[in-house]
Amino acid sequence: MHTHDISDWGHSHDFATADQADAERRTRWVVGLTLAAMCVELVAGWITGSMALLADGWHMGSHAAALGIAAYAYAFARQRGADRRFTFGTGKVSSLAGYTSALLLAAGALWMMFESLSRLIDPVEIRYEEAMIVAVFGLAVNLLSAWLLGHSGHGHDHSHGHGHAHDRHHAHDDHAHDLHEHDHHHGLADIRDHNLKAAYLHVIADALTSVLALVALALGLLYGWAFMDPLMGIVGAVLIGRWAWGLARESAQVLLDAGDNGEIEHEIRRRIESDSDNQVADLHVWRIAPAGRACILSLVTHHPRPVEHYHGLLSEITGLLHITVEVNQCRQPSCGAAVKERPRPA
Repeated sequence: MHTHDISDWGHSHDFATADQADAERRTRWVVGLTLAAMCVELVAGWITGSMALLADGWHMGSHAAALGIAAYAYAFARQRGADRRFTFGTGKVSSLAGYTSALLLAAGALWMMFESLSRLIDPVEIRYEEAMIVAVFGLAVNLLSAWLLGHSGHGHDHSHGHGHAHDRHHAHDDHAHDLHEHDHHHGLADIRDHNLKAAYLHVIADALTSVLALVALALGLLYGWAFMDPLMGIVGAVLIGRWAWGLARESAQVLLDAGDNGEIEHEIRRRIESDSDNQVADLHVWRIAPAGRACILSLVTHHPRPVEHYHGLLSEITGLLHITVEVNQCRQPSCGAAVKERPRPA
């Protein structure tokens, strides 16, 4: 007969996936590629005396610093995945890094807007051929970086659901193997790695800037339309600003536990309330990692079952990484109606 000690009910809160490890590796490659491109442009600019190459080289340096935040965030989350100071693990580090990168993107968009408006008012001389060479080189680097980042996150995600369960007598279930689930599709738990998205947006924003610059430089070279250069800068600033706002809004929702969980909450209620006379009295679902969520569920029933039973009802919902169930026995004939009619908190 197997006996249990307290360690049988403990578990890790490290919810890292193979996709995140792959994303970290690819992000490091992109940082290295960007630093190499920076060195090439700085050396070439120093040898040729080209201010355009020198300026873009330092721009690549700032770009590498922004991507470095993404790489550091992955390393931080991985190294501290088992740190008990993080109650639900380090899954939100991705969203924190994404929010920080969104602020950097917004700052870059504001700088582009200011610089473009300044050049519309006070035009500067443009060395078209030299500037086009720099733009083509920058575009090639950013397209390669985007390809590297865009091809991560396609492996199989092996999610491990962990559950805590408490009934009125504080009984616990043996969850070491109860909710092991192999998720071969995203389903309700769509992957939202804001750190990876931020890194991808950085290189796409830079690639967009290079494309707009090439269009403006070509028109200026062929037709003498010098105003197209700052005009394209304004267009790029607006687009990048919109991307930054969207990323900041998405990542902030995760940081504030305010994401859209309506679909998965509906599925949890359906599975619980379709079994016996169970009624969901209280339900909290929030994202704790890019690949999944935590759930705290309180239910009322006339006929309580073992806590393993309720975990089993939810075990096939992908992306529930941490489940806590509270079972309350109703001793009145109409407790279900009372639960349904309970007003929502303001």
